[in-house]
Amino acid sequence: MTAREEMLAALRRSAPRETPLPDLSRLGVKFADPAEQFAQSLAGVGGTCLRVPDLAGAARAIAELPAYPTARRIASLVPGVGQGNVDLATVKEPRELEGLDLAVLRGELAVAENGAVWVDARLLPHRAVFVITEHLVLVVDAAAVVNDMHEAYARLADRPVGYGLFISGPSKTADIEQALVIGAQGARSCTVVLVG
Repeated sequence: MTAREEMLAALRRSAPRETPLPDLSRLGVKFADPAEQFAQSLAGVGGTCLRVPDLAGAARAIAELPAYPTARRIASLVPGVGQGNVDLATVKEPRELEGLDLAVLRGELAVAENGAVWVDARLLPHRAVFVITEHLVLVVDAAAVVNDMHEAYARLADRPVGYGLFISGPSKTADIEQALVIGAQGARSCTVVLVG
């Protein structure tokens, strides 16, 4: 037996035995009212949650936001919600979005445990829209609120791989002195409208 064969045989003998993967089915948390927990979690990260019965209610709620009356440039990708005057489909370069005051985007699902909303960026003409806008509004079907990230990833598992992200509240940063600054690198406010 050569030195190489002896070494490989020793490695095979000392290899750890195979163990089954852990059962993850009991991980996670369940909330009595996931939508209420989502609203609390979102508030905890600097965002606001509004509950409305339908898209008409969403349009009224957005019109009542403090940022809405003064917004000069509004983009809306949710038909009938927010009177957009910036057509994102005609914007050729993301830099043309400079000065965007308000963006209304569709959120696919919301996560109660952390106040995050999944945005499928494949549906956005420009990925920059959610970070370049001054104020961000995400419209989510209330039936799409899940308890935790385990449920969120399970719902997203069968989708085609593409670019998407979880957005949890407005932009924020904190330094080592623990001074929290909201709106430092992106949206200064984030409002999630739960419809239904």
